[in-house]
Amino acid sequence: MKELLNKWYKNHALVYKVLLFLVTTLFIVYLFPKTGKFRYSFEKGKPWQSENLYAPFNFAIKKSKSEIEKEQFEIQNNALVYFHVDADVKNKVQSDYLKRFNETFKDTLDLSTVNSNFYKRGKALIDELYKNGILDVDYNYPDNQSVVLEASNTVEKQLEYGDLVEISDLRTYCENYFSTRISSSNRTKMISLFFDIIKPNISLNESFTQKALEEELSQISQTRGSIDKDQLIISKGQVVEDEEYSILNSLKSEYESQVWNTANYNWVLVAYTLLVALALLMLLLFLRKYRIEVFLNNTKVTFIFFNIVLMIVLTTLIINYNSQYVYVVPLCILPLVLKAFFDARLGLFAHVLTVLLLGFIVPNSYEYMFLQIIAGIVTILTVSELYKRANLFISVGQITLIYIIAYFAFFVIQEGQITSLKWETFGLFILCGLATLFVQPLIYIYEKIFGLVSDVSLLELSDTNTKLLKELSNKAPGTFHHSLNVANLAEASANEIGANAMLVRVGALYHDIGKMKNPTYFTENQSTGINPHNELSNRESAKVIIDHVLNGIEIAKKYNLPDRVIDFIRTHHGTSLVYYFYMKDKAENENIEIEDYSYPGPKPFSKETAILMMCDSVEAASKSLKEPTTTKINAFVENIIDKQMESGQFLNADITFKEIQSIKKVLKHKLANIYHLRIEYPE
Repeated sequence: MKELLNKWYKNHALVYKVLLFLVTTLFIVYLFPKTGKFRYSFEKGKPWQSENLYAPFNFAIKKSKSEIEKEQFEIQNNALVYFHVDADVKNKVQSDYLKRFNETFKDTLDLSTVNSNFYKRGKALIDELYKNGILDVDYNYPDNQSVVLEASNTVEKQLEYGDLVEISDLRTYCENYFSTRISSSNRTKMISLFFDIIKPNISLNESFTQKALEEELSQISQTRGSIDKDQLIISKGQVVEDEEYSILNSLKSEYESQVWNTANYNWVLVAYTLLVALALLMLLLFLRKYRIEVFLNNTKVTFIFFNIVLMIVLTTLIINYNSQYVYVVPLCILPLVLKAFFDARLGLFAHVLTVLLLGFIVPNSYEYMFLQIIAGIVTILTVSELYKRANLFISVGQITLIYIIAYFAFFVIQEGQITSLKWETFGLFILCGLATLFVQPLIYIYEKIFGLVSDVSLLELSDTNTKLLKELSNKAPGTFHHSLNVANLAEASANEIGANAMLVRVGALYHDIGKMKNPTYFTENQSTGINPHNELSNRESAKVIIDHVLNGIEIAKKYNLPDRVIDFIRTHHGTSLVYYFYMKDKAENENIEIEDYSYPGPKPFSKETAILMMCDSVEAASKSLKEPTTTKINAFVENIIDKQMESGQFLNADITFKEIQSIKKVLKHKLANIYHLRIEYPE
């Protein structure tokens, strides 16, 4: 058991990558639709690009959303409205009428009898009002709305809403009824009497009405007609009109839901898992072969996987909301971020794999993938020096323009005209471009979360007014001046061979910060003429010199310098010798250990760290040149760098002989300018 745990511990980085790979794969598969993917792509109003399509099985033609909504609208408009009738109200009103009539007109002899015509007219009005009924409130239905009157769940009759008396119309109704053959005083009394006794007897049965409406809506058929197996659905080149579009959508829906979900769900799941795993495996293999330093760093691998998953999650959310807005997702942020922290090649590779994965879920996948890959290539080619804000705005404008041009070309190819061009899609591309500008704050957030460093941070570190560089200039002014000179040489060399000039400049500024601990033990800081090495043995002097690398690493970590900068401190001497004290001790003592005079390493493992080693050695040694000439400088530079190459200092760095020759050329030219050499004219 202990051996197994030890084995796991030794390989914990690999185990972590395997777990990250599996978790990421399963999560992406979880986001994808769990159905088979319909193999054909089509759009309404555009030609059918594939061969003649025949029905693979019998299926019903599903109604479109608009068709169903139209039927629902008609049913809602024509649905019956149910009202409840209270039969006791009329009897109560008639009883109250007789009582109130006698009380109101008791002093009028000719009107106070039950058999009088005036009484009969009022009784007839009650019969007329309650013939259909009086509403308790105004319901604002149209007059032609069909309604059903029911009492005790028994339908009494069906009529139109306009046949019912609304409570707000009651006064007008009474006034019109009593407008003739009656004095105005008696008419006023009669209307007041009716207002006191008339009560509404009809109220809306809302629950029963809603239940009846829902029942009718539930009976709407979702299909219309059917297609038989082997029936021709659409021919090659035929324009997808409304009918064909409806049939194709029905086939697609039936194909995905019935054929795959019920019969082969597990197979679909396995197939998706295999494809996603294959894509992610390609990314890991790429990192292992071409970016081994990234592959060995689990934090960086996690960062790359996280960004890929983030883009897939955002796209999935937008598609689930409305697939028309799929181009709003700023997918070009992915190559921008990866280029900022790593390099262009890795950024483009990850972007292409992400687009291939998204091809499973987006509509018109070929068009989508073409646009996104082209946009990703433009992003990689145009965005340089991301720390310059103007560069980002210009690049985003170019990316947006490429989106618009590519989409326009696709539309013309498919339609053959531009009259039906969807201009709002161009607005989506502009929104996508604006969202891409969010990459700047996103890079800052990533730096804090993942501990990475971008060119933006490097620009901040290159400021000589930072606390650490100020401390260096105060404690070791000679070393600070040397670092500035090395930074200028290294930056010019990096620009010559296309390396990261900002990174190598920052590395040069901080590479000798370890000398702050014992500044007077280094010649550039010995202003008094006293050399403390005179009191030390050769081995002790060598140790003090070598320790400035380890001290520099400690100071860098104390000030939270990024690992990419610390790499320059660790590698700027590689495994070279402290040559002066080694040769001095060798002359005095034959039995010496070469390890006591060797820097611990490691050797430079990138173009940038190799450049710093060359520039640091050349600049430091150039101080010993007496009466420098062009010839001396050329031989001097050649000699120093050739010795480094012979000792194998650049074996781990991806730098070529041609690039080393270019760096030599730059260093010769720069040193000639530093020493103000002139052309030697013949006498």
